Amino acid sequence: MALHRKSKRRHQTGYIGEDIFSANAVHHSVPRYKMPKHSMPARTGYQLVRDELYLDGNSRQNLATFCTTWAEDEVQRLMADCFDKNMIDKDEYPQTAEIESRCVHMLADLWNAQDKDDSTGCSTTGSSEAAMLGGLALKWQWRKRRKQEGKNTDKPNLICGPVQVCWHKFARYFDVEIREVPLDGNEVCLNPEKIRDYVDENTIGVVATLGVTFTCVYEPVEEIARVLDAIEKETGLDIPIHVDAASGGFIAPFVQPDLKWDFRIQRVKSINTSGHKFGLAPLGVGWVIWRDAAELPEELIFHVDYLGGDMPTFALNFSRPGGEIVAQYYNFVRLGIEGYREIQQACMDTAVWLGEQVADMGPFDLFYDGRGGLPAIGYSLKPGKWGFDLYDLSDRLRMRGWQIASYPLPSNRKDTVIQRIMIRHGVSRDMAALLAQDIRRAIEYFSTHPATPSEPRPTSSHSGRKNPD
Repeated sequence: MALHRKSKRRHQTGYIGEDIFSANAVHHSVPRYKMPKHSMPARTGYQLVRDELYLDGNSRQNLATFCTTWAEDEVQRLMADCFDKNMIDKDEYPQTAEIESRCVHMLADLWNAQDKDDSTGCSTTGSSEAAMLGGLALKWQWRKRRKQEGKNTDKPNLICGPVQVCWHKFARYFDVEIREVPLDGNEVCLNPEKIRDYVDENTIGVVATLGVTFTCVYEPVEEIARVLDAIEKETGLDIPIHVDAASGGFIAPFVQPDLKWDFRIQRVKSINTSGHKFGLAPLGVGWVIWRDAAELPEELIFHVDYLGGDMPTFALNFSRPGGEIVAQYYNFVRLGIEGYREIQQACMDTAVWLGEQVADMGPFDLFYDGRGGLPAIGYSLKPGKWGFDLYDLSDRLRMRGWQIASYPLPSNRKDTVIQRIMIRHGVSRDMAALLAQDIRRAIEYFSTHPATPSEPRPTSSHSGRKNPD
């Protein structure tokens, strides 16, 4: 017969210490503002920090962000493989440097650069840094022309429509006047005909946005170029275009290939994009490409030799992980044009479907239906007594985990508040259906429990409500 004996080990002092939640380290709150005096086991530290992260929102349900929140297991493994690679050290990690170069040339080809061998570019931490590098090149080129003409370089300005905050940062940090053309009437992006009223001899360039943060539409780059051509013919001012394609740079080439917005337009000198948005790479990578090497002033490039060899670098920071670049390249070779097209078209189709669902609910006017721009929808609240406003609806949906952006439009349209839902890779039709169901439930709830705000609703994006990007 089997022998049943009491385990002496269970009576040994400290046996229960193998359980993380009975360990001494978890009997107190996690250190917050002062480093602890003593160390703790790795498993305990990991569990404590991981538990704090449960208080974050579920990124997959964050439909306010443009950024990647889902990736294949292979991407996550590549990120782990590269966590120790500093991409700036091109002498030590030459293959990572080669992969970065391949990505630059693939993007130049995707964006129809005429001389792909002469086009140049680099990776960045994201589209904000990439945009600033593009802006710096515009400023240096303008300053060079002014000096050659014997004119002053004191008052550079940049023309744009409603832009992401990175351009306001660029203007402030690098002493450039930003002339943001306001939205009027029913305008949803830069009106090219207004540009004439804003340009002068100190204009370093015009920023055209392919996927406006606030409205998700594409600004008409080709039409903007025609207006600038006419201005040059009339005044002699040769004003270049930089395209901020943070989102649209990875959408238009695949699902709107006939749209002319890229280097097919001669006046477009540089383009930036986010690899970690619709480029499907993990957070932390952007790209900027110049039409040809002549558009990037040599004065902006630094040559570093203290890491081994002579390394040219153009960036706002220095050390940076190489994993995001490698993951971007993986997506390029794994998906190809066909794969990107299938993924982005699926996102577009889901956005259009969700827009139709929202339009049928009753309280909403569809502001943007997911067609012709980014895979997203935007809608405003119809006039009437619905028992809620869009901010109330955002708060109610958050109870179910959904993070939905509600905000006023910029410039002269601040009285128009819209709600925007982004559809990214990983947002399935089933997820969209669950969201639609929760919106209907929220509407039904407010019909019997109307919201009664105790204070006026905000009228600007600086109100503390969710930032549109």
